[in-house]
Amino acid sequence: MLVKKAKTIPVECVVRGYLSGSAWKEYQSKQSVCDIKLPKGLRESEKLPQAIFTPSTKEDSGHDVNVSEDFVEKKLGKKLFQKIKYTSLKLYKKTASYAQKQGIIIADTKFEFGIYDGKIILIDEILTPDSSRFWPKDQYKPGGPQLSFDKQFVRDYLESIGWDKNPPAPTLPLQIVLKTKEKYLLVYRLLTGKDIEDEDN
Repeated sequence: MLVKKAKTIPVECVVRGYLSGSAWKEYQSKQSVCDIKLPKGLRESEKLPQAIFTPSTKEDSGHDVNVSEDFVEKKLGKKLFQKIKYTSLKLYKKTASYAQKQGIIIADTKFEFGIYDGKIILIDEILTPDSSRFWPKDQYKPGGPQLSFDKQFVRDYLESIGWDKNPPAPTLPLQIVLKTKEKYLLVYRLLTGKDIEDEDN
């Protein structure tokens, strides 16, 4: 593995193609997401008219906070902001199109960027079940939560036991760990056509 130390750009670059998670909650109260006005009458998990760039802060502790494009542009400068927005949307559209052909909807995902040797590069993991919302295309039905192959399964469990999202996090039961592993391995196989074990051979 090749590792480079980059200067982190302090923004989570979230791209959404569907209305879910925190975006759905915000839409219900404001009919907008990160100050982007959306059409009336959208349902939970519904596909958006077009993918939108909905950045958030990158916090060292606590939870990231959704912010507007204007906020990020003022923080980073117009040129850098436009570059990471354009790159994020382009990456999402290309990968979402590929995933659709494999039977997976990428509802949303996030990218992180840094600066290395004067150039903007991707940092951190991308397009994993930890950074993306993956839904099975053949079971997609807008109007409520979707079956998922991502960490939403763990989130749902933690909400069911009433965790207040403050440390320390509760220990996950073995069945939750194993089911999460099963989901992650399945989406890997669907997207790549391979099993992880095959990669070692």
